[in-house]
Amino acid sequence: MKRGLTGEFVRGTTADDESVRPFVPKPLPPLPPLDLSSELREEIDRAHLALGRLDSVSTLLSDKTLFLYAYVRKEAVLSSQIEGTQSSLSDLLLFEINEAPGVPLDDVREVSSYVRALEHGIGRIRRKELPLSNRLLCEIHRVLLEKGRGSEKSPGEFRRSQNWIGGTRPGNAAFVPPPPDRVAGCMSELEKFLHDRPLRTSPLLKAALAHVQFETIHPFLDGNGRLGRLLITLTLCAESVLRDPLLYLSVFFKTHHEAYYDLLQRVRTEGDWETWIEFFVRGTRETAEQAVSAAHKLDTLFREDRDRVRTLGRIAGSALRVHEALQTNPILSVSKACERTRLTAPTVTAALSALGKLKPPVVHELTGKRRNRLFGYRRYLQILGEDSPTRESTASAKD
Repeated sequence: MKRGLTGEFVRGTTADDESVRPFVPKPLPPLPPLDLSSELREEIDRAHLALGRLDSVSTLLSDKTLFLYAYVRKEAVLSSQIEGTQSSLSDLLLFEINEAPGVPLDDVREVSSYVRALEHGIGRIRRKELPLSNRLLCEIHRVLLEKGRGSEKSPGEFRRSQNWIGGTRPGNAAFVPPPPDRVAGCMSELEKFLHDRPLRTSPLLKAALAHVQFETIHPFLDGNGRLGRLLITLTLCAESVLRDPLLYLSVFFKTHHEAYYDLLQRVRTEGDWETWIEFFVRGTRETAEQAVSAAHKLDTLFREDRDRVRTLGRIAGSALRVHEALQTNPILSVSKACERTRLTAPTVTAALSALGKLKPPVVHELTGKRRNRLFGYRRYLQILGEDSPTRESTASAKD
């Protein structure tokens, strides 16, 4: 259904006295109410089933924390790449073990902050310290922009100046969000919607509608895209649809970025919420199915490699401990492996050598150097959609 404008264009001026027409969205839920066809309702049901299977993954895996560790970091990288960072999953893993990544440090700090921001938000919700609210979103935003780019752009505070999307200035922008004096009011209305006021909205639809509303308000000077994508996962966890933060739509949005931005704008200018919801639930279903597949592949990989490591004879015990450390950190130096396993350097070196000689190898040496070497669990990284880092990207890493 096309409702026309879902807000109003208001007159405004920038600090440079440039005339602009910011868009102020109407509060959610949409009016007239959503008109969901039988086909769309079936798609929503399929998406809910996929989310149910994803939520049950934690009961099937031998150690769900390993999958959660890997998947959160993969999302952090992809979401940050959408915003322009060059950091890869390998760069983040190197950074987390105090090795030098192959990209500017600000890039990887930005990705690391994303991980900490998500963990902060989920922890506050899970411990029932705060509901999903503006206060929590500001806290998450503060962590998100604490280090790296954007740290000077009022972390944790709603903006007090006009921002814009696309173009070089507000006057030629593709879209201008609400003026700063309207941001707090818009976010207050969004918070009411998240808390089911004035009426209850099903969790998946709530996540779909709230994401568009947040992106339209663009309440912060920086980090809106990353926080807007996090809001989807936070909503589903707060609504107990997912016990763990395992759904991330960054890959889907990045793959279909033209359709994504076009649909956001169509909601604003035409009120076409239904086409956006169709897109959103398709992305949810596909992404959930891919996550379930990756989880099973990782679980199978760990079990099969563990069985092969047990055949290594006298060194099998220490090799199993190194293999366990690689499941937690799929890129390790000898010193870090010693720290994680509490084995001596000669024992770890012998274990890594044995793991590398298995067919197929469990680990690959990454640097090509005789000293300060790094070892990667390549098939683990491949399942997450990224090969191990190249020799060039790790050549400068320190031990």
